[in-house]
Amino acid sequence: MFDVLIIGGGVAGMQCALVLGSAEHKAYAEGKKIGIILHQRSSHLQNALFNNVLGLPKGTLGSDILDEGKDQLKELYPHVTQIEKEKVEAVLDNDTGYKVITNKEEYSAKMVVVALNYAKPFEIVGLERYVERHSRANPMKDRIQLRNFNHLIKDGLYVCGTIAGWRSQFAIAAGSGASVATDILTLWNDNISTKVHDKIS
Repeated sequence: MFDVLIIGGGVAGMQCALVLGSAEHKAYAEGKKIGIILHQRSSHLQNALFNNVLGLPKGTLGSDILDEGKDQLKELYPHVTQIEKEKVEAVLDNDTGYKVITNKEEYSAKMVVVALNYAKPFEIVGLERYVERHSRANPMKDRIQLRNFNHLIKDGLYVCGTIAGWRSQFAIAAGSGASVATDILTLWNDNISTKVHDKIS
């Protein structure tokens, strides 16, 4: 049973996992089980080149970020479970939250964060009812989003990144993932507004 299971290993999903993982020493996050399904094959980062992202050296490749992000998460927050080489086929309600079915396994989670890209086809059973036309993308590109209010689809089900209706920019996707993570941390902290910062001691 995961407390949070993130679906998607692009910018939004990994940023969400990093912020959640960084709260490991906070009392409200103690013992929380966090997982991320790192399905990256269809990530738009595969072909990306970054020259306009604060903090990234010019010429940074998106494909490198995919690999380095996994390494960063594993090195800094090894308690976050990384699930690779699985594709999500269904997200279904159950008595304790959600059942996530992949092509290989089934997982239970109290909360789920969908952090996939906004391209068609979108074929995850249980989420199709929330699919709608993307509100910010060029209509000619025929992109989709999942209906949400401030990243929340319904209790315990979140969406972040381009599939939440945001434009396809690295910083926007990362911020969206971080926003969802801090919303979840706030829930764990008895709804007291929460964020996590690292500081030089």
